[in-house]
Amino acid sequence: MMIEYILWGIFIFLLIFYSAFLISILNGLNKLRSSKSNQIPKEFVSVLIPFRNESENIIANVKSIINQNYPDDRYEVIYINDNSTDDTLQLLIEFSKPDRIKVLSLPDNNSPNAHKKRSIAYGIEKSKGDLIVTTDADCFYSENWLRSLLSNFDAETGFISGPVEFIEEENLFSRIQKLEFAGLILTGAGLIGAGRPIICNGANIAYRKKVFDEVGGFNDQINLSSGDDELLMQKIAKETKYKIEFSLNRDSIVKTKSNSGINNFYQQRKRWASKGLFYKNTNLIVMLLLIFLFYFGLIILPFIILFLSTSFVFILFLSVIIKLLLEYLIIRKGKKMLFPKLSLKEFILTEILQVPYIIVAGFAGMFGNLKWKGREIKR
Repeated sequence: MMIEYILWGIFIFLLIFYSAFLISILNGLNKLRSSKSNQIPKEFVSVLIPFRNESENIIANVKSIINQNYPDDRYEVIYINDNSTDDTLQLLIEFSKPDRIKVLSLPDNNSPNAHKKRSIAYGIEKSKGDLIVTTDADCFYSENWLRSLLSNFDAETGFISGPVEFIEEENLFSRIQKLEFAGLILTGAGLIGAGRPIICNGANIAYRKKVFDEVGGFNDQINLSSGDDELLMQKIAKETKYKIEFSLNRDSIVKTKSNSGINNFYQQRKRWASKGLFYKNTNLIVMLLLIFLFYFGLIILPFIILFLSTSFVFILFLSVIIKLLLEYLIIRKGKKMLFPKLSLKEFILTEILQVPYIIVAGFAGMFGNLKWKGREIKR
């Protein structure tokens, strides 16, 4: 039947496209090189840490920042309170800390969205550094984190994406998240290595303040809640001649806790998915749509086999095998390069659960409002 030929053509095209996408990530990872320089930039550095309701993590975060192996007179840390409703601000103010650590509060303008962007922009406005580093208040760092991350800067570099890793806990859900999240970080790293910077994580990025100003900062995205990281990176890549780099040094890794429950995980991934439709590059939107359709195809193929034709068993089998093989090679490569303690025991289970969650989160991210830190926010 004609419908069968059309569907075969669609599924073969999606498989070829997704395979090429994964191969480009793998090739990009192979092109990355760790910085051999131990030199720190001559520019002064401002580390910005927006926070909201982080009473459980804030003191540990400060201690981690204080212990950086970086000259005290070459950097400052600015915490920006985003209208916390718990005692985080009080804990932070009362905690004994050096003068280079400052605490600010975001002016209350009752904005319905973009709280983190507004916090970062406010921090940049009050900062004195030529280099800006942003991270989160629920993160923890090795003592060489800042030195390692910033060693990737040279005169041609405008933006650096750093690796982020979930802290592994004993439960299965945490281990699955750790593995899946590592895949996302490696995807971003591989795409940067391939010269196609698309995704990064705002818990560990650095950029030049003058480059931030050159592309207009967040001005054209201020009504969008997400995107303080990858949308900025994409603008710098597109509108300037500066290079985008990924820090392949293990000391550059920022660690954070995984989501405590399925609902928190869902809300996080829904927020992340909401950014895709706001990419300025039409080609990126088309790419994301095709990847989404590939995953959607994996869901509907069993029904097509059941109700239309068993001939589609072959394309389903081929799609699953190629996806598993290429994504396993990416994870194994990342384990060797960045995450040596990453367990692959839950790889198959993670792959199975990944398909429906991407479909659900992708749909949910396109519509409605989002939840973050006890606050309803708009996309």
